[in-house]
Amino acid sequence: MDFHNSIGIGVAGNFAHHLEQAGELADFKDVITAEPDAPKGIFPFYLPHNDTFLGRYPISSSTLTLPASGDAQVEPEIVLYCDLIYNTDMLVTDIKPRKFSTFNDCTIRLEGAKKISHKKSWGKDSKGIATSWIDIDKFRIGGIMDSYHLCSFVKRDGVLHKYGVDAPLLGYGYFYEKLIVWLIEKLNNQKDFGPLEDMAMHLKNSDYPTTALISIGATAYADFGEHNYLKSGDEIFVVSYDSKVDDSSLNQSDTKIILHQIVL
Repeated sequence: MDFHNSIGIGVAGNFAHHLEQAGELADFKDVITAEPDAPKGIFPFYLPHNDTFLGRYPISSSTLTLPASGDAQVEPEIVLYCDLIYNTDMLVTDIKPRKFSTFNDCTIRLEGAKKISHKKSWGKDSKGIATSWIDIDKFRIGGIMDSYHLCSFVKRDGVLHKYGVDAPLLGYGYFYEKLIVWLIEKLNNQKDFGPLEDMAMHLKNSDYPTTALISIGATAYADFGEHNYLKSGDEIFVVSYDSKVDDSSLNQSDTKIILHQIVL
């Protein structure tokens, strides 16, 4: 699949403890949320037809190129491929998730970055997405995603380490219909404030894309992931599997999605 014309959007703070472990909680100290477990906001990681750094296509399914400066960590996530529906005033009225896959929202731990996006996309091969996708039958309870889990590993010097905790997708703070309603509101109304950006302006400047890649939040880190940044030669695995029929091994199946990247 080609995503050059799809806007890339991420959700910040949708899994418990991730922001604390990533050292990013202070970035959102002035951001007020409607509920204690609500995500903090959304951010762009790719903007089609944009002449800033966010217009550089960052996605690879095989390699990850480390930034020239700053330490980087895997951010294992589920990504949704969605249709965006607009009204005549070009406000988003609906988001329709069509497929899901695994995603590496790799992030620089950069002190003093003014916006989340400044840590998210530094050029070619700075993001990862699996080549396999699973069709979404219905994005609500009772659908195919109910029984899926997300986990991640890094292989270093021949040793496989757990990088993120094994988490059920139903463990996301906002998921299914609640997530869609919240995303629509943020796309239409989120303003430039603190680490967040004006998303309606980004949609306009991207010529109102009709599809989006939406990464819905990173899991908490396992011990190795919390205390180890990526190094050249590492191998990254982000895995989503159906817990009714699969385990978290790296054996490919029809009900398991594996993103595998080599770190350069």
